[in-house]
Amino acid sequence: MLIPSIDLKAGRIVQLVQGEKLAVESNDVDGWIAKFRGFKAVQLIDLDAAMATGNNDALVRYICGKLPCRVGGGVRSAARALELIDAGATHVIVGSSLYRGGRAGDPQDSYLNLGFAQELVRAVGQKRVIGAVDSKAGKVVIHGWKTALPITAVQAVRALEPYCDEFLYTHVDREGLMQGTDMGAILEVARATSRQVIAAGGITTEAEIEELDRHGIHAVVGMAIYTGLLAVEAPSTE
Repeated sequence: MLIPSIDLKAGRIVQLVQGEKLAVESNDVDGWIAKFRGFKAVQLIDLDAAMATGNNDALVRYICGKLPCRVGGGVRSAARALELIDAGATHVIVGSSLYRGGRAGDPQDSYLNLGFAQELVRAVGQKRVIGAVDSKAGKVVIHGWKTALPITAVQAVRALEPYCDEFLYTHVDREGLMQGTDMGAILEVARATSRQVIAAGGITTEAEIEELDRHGIHAVVGMAIYTGLLAVEAPSTE
């Protein structure tokens, strides 16, 4: 399944290369809503909330009223997760708050905030929790991909599986580059969990989406859609 991505920053829809360089910017929110209407799921990320530089709450609520959105960005408390569900989100995507810092030599589990994961499940239910696992150079990265932890994506999904109904795996090394994704890395993560895996990071072609679909993996696509490299239409309901 293809899941279109909408990233919000300062009230606009944007696409960033490697999470930093602005490549696409659009004020045509209603136009993109119309483009994505009919998709079973849309990924909506509030980058300002994720970076703790503000939020786009009103816009999130507006888009959630038009599209079936799974929403992420700045989910640092169970109360915030509930706010997003109340705003119309079908699921909440939780990233950095599922992890915590540690010291060299600490056990792998010490880098995972399992207590917070339990709070989320109690607040919104496991079926609404999507655990974000971002990987760069083979290690999980948090805080806007700036802090690397000494654990792998495979280790993370295995530990978080009891608390998340789905995982969003982002291969940061390829994010926004439109040079294709790393199929091997994605499949390794998918083999490590019985949960639904959603892949992101460099997915550019229909062939990649179809290959992921053959393995039961959903594909999040942003940059390739916004630049016109990948033409998309909502799947038929017939």
